[in-house]
Amino acid sequence: MLSNPVGVVRTVGTIEGVSALILFFIAMPLKYVAKIPEGEAIVFWVGLVHGILFTLYAAVTFIAWGKGAITAKLVGMAAVASIVPFGPFVIDRKLKAVEPTPDTATASG
Repeated sequence: MLSNPVGVVRTVGTIEGVSALILFFIAMPLKYVAKIPEGEAIVFWVGLVHGILFTLYAAVTFIAWGKGAITAKLVGMAAVASIVPFGPFVIDRKLKAVEPTPDTATASG
């Protein structure tokens, strides 16, 4: 999966999507609903990791576009997906459709 630009986008997108879900459905409820004293630190650190992954997702998406691995339309769809909960998981299906399979990768290269 990490052997091609689309695979990298899919992998980083999945990790970024999981980090968003952890932030929205675990860390933030611990801080704002459960009001635990450590909640602020938890949200800070999970939010920091999520922010780094969000930036990495944007970077690898643009790199894949620059290499011609994905279209501008898919870049736009990935941008929208990155700000919507569960979005990276939805766009993953479209990315998988354009990802070269190991058979086509060895045949062309």
